[in-house]
Amino acid sequence: MKKFGFIIHPLDVSDIARKFPVSRFFSDRLLEKVLKVVPAFKASHITGIESVKGVKAEGYFVCCPLTARQMIELPTEEVIEKIIDAGRKAEELGAEIVGLGAFTSVVGDKGLTVAQNLNIPVTTGNSYTVATALEGIRLASDIMGIDMGKSNILIVGATGSIGKACSKILARDNKYLMLVARREERLKELADELRTGYNVQVETGIDLNKLLPEADIVVTVSSSVDSLIDVSLLKSGAIVCDIARPRDVAEEIALKRDDILVIDGGIVEVPGEVEFNLNFGFPKGTSYACMAETMILSLEGRYENYSLGAELDLEKIIEISNLADKHGFRLSSLRSLEREVTLQQVSKVRRIVSST
Repeated sequence: MKKFGFIIHPLDVSDIARKFPVSRFFSDRLLEKVLKVVPAFKASHITGIESVKGVKAEGYFVCCPLTARQMIELPTEEVIEKIIDAGRKAEELGAEIVGLGAFTSVVGDKGLTVAQNLNIPVTTGNSYTVATALEGIRLASDIMGIDMGKSNILIVGATGSIGKACSKILARDNKYLMLVARREERLKELADELRTGYNVQVETGIDLNKLLPEADIVVTVSSSVDSLIDVSLLKSGAIVCDIARPRDVAEEIALKRDDILVIDGGIVEVPGEVEFNLNFGFPKGTSYACMAETMILSLEGRYENYSLGAELDLEKIIEISNLADKHGFRLSSLRSLEREVTLQQVSKVRRIVSST
């Protein structure tokens, strides 16, 4: 039986209340103080994963008890030590590889230091996240009748590892890219690289709200703890693929626009009768692609560091997608705010757009 671990953490203190109801009686500030001294712990035992090739795997969710905001605001060395502690807990449980979830994959050097301090390999899962997000965008564009090659495609968080990989892959087949990130110098470097390596027009900016109204397709993968996308600025008929967790598109805001399509990025069906024994809001048998990458590598027996650092290997994105197909992982039906996107919903959006 193949074994893996996957490190999770509470996005905010409300996640703690779902797991430990008694915490509702304490203030957010007090809970965060407590989290700083709580050691990593096993959150659940994952069972029932079975490849179409007959290989089986089991794993463990290991909790690194820090919220997203703490991971951003606390000293980087302190946060990385907590992540390493969670990785060592996965080792104790018998994991042969461990994946980094949510903000544990973006702190510091994006998994490199964590890998150096563990006896088992590490992945962020970012390669399969890129592959599935782009697959979802292509599918959404097809059903919305949008020609990606002639569309303005905006990548938010373009200089991060996922954003940069998405930008490079999208530059291969599309003509117009707009890139947004916090640092102008890194944006310029990426834009120059894309213009030189691909026949693509690139516009850059640090003012997201200025570029949003121009976008036909938005790929958003920031590492912000707050929602970034002001949907009131989006043009009618736009598609937004929200890969970020916490979300860059707040649910209550997204529901105010019925003439755009917001899809969740990187959600897949896991082969077998998987039981996660932890409710993270998805339908039975589905997971984030970053989780799935760890499972895929475990099933394949590829116990090696994967998807680490600021630069993703584009060949590994292709490779992990092929391995996913081999073992029976599939992109889940398009989902919006964790609910299935129906043909009626798409038809409604297209009808509203055509009438304006």
